[in-house]
Amino acid sequence: MRVPLSWLAEQVHLTDRSTDAVLAALVKVGLEEEDVHRFDVSGPLVVGQVLSAEPEPQSNGKTINWCQVRVAPEGQLAADGGADVRGIVCGAHNFVVGDKVVVTLPGSVLPGGFAIAARKTYGHVSDGMMASARELGLGEDHNGIIVLAALGLDPEVGTLAIPLLGLDDAAVEINVTPDRGYAFSIRGVAREYAHSTGVDFRDPVLAVGTPALGSGFPVEIRDEAPIRGQAGVRSFVTRVVEGVDAKAATPPWMLERLTLAGIRSVSVIVDVTNYVMLETGQPIHAYDLDTVDTGLIVRRAQAGEHLTTLDGKERSLDAEDLVIADHSGPIGLAGVMGGAATEVSDATNRVLVEAAAFEPVSIARTARRHKLPSEASKRYERGVDPTIAAAAAQRVVDLIIELAGGTATELGSSYADVPATPAIQLPIDAASKLVGVEYGRDEVISILRQIGAEVVEDGDVLQVTPPSWRPDLTEQVDLIEEVARIADYTRIPSRLPVAPPGRGYTTAQQSRRRIARHLAGAGYTEVFSYPFVSAAQNALFESAELPSVELANALDAKEALLRRLVLPGLLTVARRNVARGLTDLAIYEQEAVFRPQTGQQLGIDELPVGSARPTPQQLAALGASLPDQPRHLAAVITGQTLAKQPGVHAVPVDWQEAAQFVVQAGLAAGVSLTLRSASVTGLHPGRSAEVVAERAEGAVVVGFAGELHPDIAHEYALTGRVAVAEIDLDALIALSPEEVKATPVHTQTPATQDLSLVVPADTAAAAVLRAVIDGAGELLEHVALVDDYRGEGIEPGFKSLTFALRFRALDRTLTAAEASEARDAAVALAAERLGATPRV
Repeated sequence: MRVPLSWLAEQVHLTDRSTDAVLAALVKVGLEEEDVHRFDVSGPLVVGQVLSAEPEPQSNGKTINWCQVRVAPEGQLAADGGADVRGIVCGAHNFVVGDKVVVTLPGSVLPGGFAIAARKTYGHVSDGMMASARELGLGEDHNGIIVLAALGLDPEVGTLAIPLLGLDDAAVEINVTPDRGYAFSIRGVAREYAHSTGVDFRDPVLAVGTPALGSGFPVEIRDEAPIRGQAGVRSFVTRVVEGVDAKAATPPWMLERLTLAGIRSVSVIVDVTNYVMLETGQPIHAYDLDTVDTGLIVRRAQAGEHLTTLDGKERSLDAEDLVIADHSGPIGLAGVMGGAATEVSDATNRVLVEAAAFEPVSIARTARRHKLPSEASKRYERGVDPTIAAAAAQRVVDLIIELAGGTATELGSSYADVPATPAIQLPIDAASKLVGVEYGRDEVISILRQIGAEVVEDGDVLQVTPPSWRPDLTEQVDLIEEVARIADYTRIPSRLPVAPPGRGYTTAQQSRRRIARHLAGAGYTEVFSYPFVSAAQNALFESAELPSVELANALDAKEALLRRLVLPGLLTVARRNVARGLTDLAIYEQEAVFRPQTGQQLGIDELPVGSARPTPQQLAALGASLPDQPRHLAAVITGQTLAKQPGVHAVPVDWQEAAQFVVQAGLAAGVSLTLRSASVTGLHPGRSAEVVAERAEGAVVVGFAGELHPDIAHEYALTGRVAVAEIDLDALIALSPEEVKATPVHTQTPATQDLSLVVPADTAAAAVLRAVIDGAGELLEHVALVDDYRGEGIEPGFKSLTFALRFRALDRTLTAAEASEARDAAVALAAERLGATPRV
């Protein structure tokens, strides 16, 4: 919001007119400063009078005027120290001899760094320039020079034009947060300045006096489809002015203020509506009444309706759009933008003035739906004071009559359906307890009344009714914030809060952090991917029949589902990195996935209306509708695990990298994970496995690992073999011991033995390994498969698996007999489970 200082000074006394001082005062009450705006004009600009004007046709078909212009009283030096009469070349023709104009003398600098100097042109030396509004930065009008009489001005020749036109004014710009919509007006900012400095505030709405209420103009309010149960219209006032001169010029003081406020001048009627909007915060719309069919209807749009808005674009309307219509159809998007069919033009004679208050959510949705932000919607979606529509309309009528002539008629309408603002209970000591500053009873009451609230004392509890222009004050803490803000934030002591004692991280949090540290130490890089995927991505590693969560308002219609697994997003990250030249990757992610149950109802139909809070039943229903969201741990490894070096061959990635990732994750979690051959969708046949955690009660499948199917790797532009793995991290942590201990360094001498077992060829080596581990008992420290032999000496259909065993006792040196006994126990259990026989 840009606030011209001269305008602000009409509503409050500025204790210091400097922009820095005004911004400091506003910052004190929480309005953040953004910038300072000034007119980029300097030098000797004066009022001149045309003494003569001789038309001179040129060879290019253009006619210029060679003028003699008095720029200072006769016999006196001009503002630049030169003669009182100057010869000036002018291409405009909207003036006559005797007119007073604005002259920029040599030495002046106009917007854009345009320096004025005496120069020869069209056969004459032009000693200055007669300026147009656009050349001075006062608008876009460049059809002719500024004729002061047309603006109602008759200053003395030689008068300095910069203060005359308000070009010495400045505007401070502040950032208005969504909860402070009232600050989108001079009225709101002036009130805040008064809070900050203690000066008196002069409300422009009260200065209007008692507004006249018109009647007899038909207005029908319909709202058959309110948004979330809220009526779309809270107030609606119309007035009619007849006999206006729509071609009248907007006066300099209004042009100057609108320009500094960042509003483009259009015409005197439109400029007046914008001026009152900036002044009061109440958006106003003006119609050419002769183009309106009978009366106005405020309703929701109907299917198939279209509207051409003032920006010239035709828009297809939605059933939720609140529109202003007449009997011919929609003529405006309520609270957003008017329609081109009823636009005020130079031919307008009768003006219909509309001032209304609309429901914020409805206007916000319409503006976003049509991608049509406007000055009006910016205010409506933050909340407009619903009680000032009549006063704002009266102010517009008064200004139109003053600037464009015409007569206010009795024709008009008035509608109001403003719900009563509920009172908020505020214990008198609530602010002191929450903020930590001692606020006295009288001070709290004074501050609340100062912001416009009605305060009723009820013992030690105040019944506070917020003012109509503060829809953001809905709870006790809002009032406490106002007390702290107006009483001065600097009173709040600057000390760091003492952290309350806590229980630290949960077991699950500790486990996730430990796993992340361990994987980082092992050379893996953690990344984060978007949880939004397509149906095809969700079906890469699982059945496409499994249910997924579909987003109601997806950012990308092609990726409108929430992920069931982490791997699809990781593959997208890998593709992006490989495309940028990072071909050797070992990336992982641990994040939530979304796995609804078949037939589960997601979301609830009934939502709280407006500012109402959800009931316990609604919260319970919402919680029951949420899908399971377990955390998963996934990895993608591609490229080379060892780069080619002199004397060393490159080692490309294969499925063993996925197995290594699984082992590292298990070590960090304190769980022994193994791979079991299995067919997994999306992985290479024969190079895929389930991730299994062995428990006393049986094996638990917690994920899968292997080599990515070549077709999928090609789809993601990944060359070579790609190792992938995904583990249900929550399930893994659930299997973890409460405390993960490091393996102690043993000092006793180990005993080593080899064991060869003959088993059927289709027996999984992992199953034999498990039997050896379980049979050997706690003396077995390490076991590894070192040979898989099939050939001479082994019967067809069988294989020989050789394991290297290492035994150790923590308290003594093992004897050969003890090691052999443990090995024989392993052989016995393998024979019992799998029919294994020792190879001799």
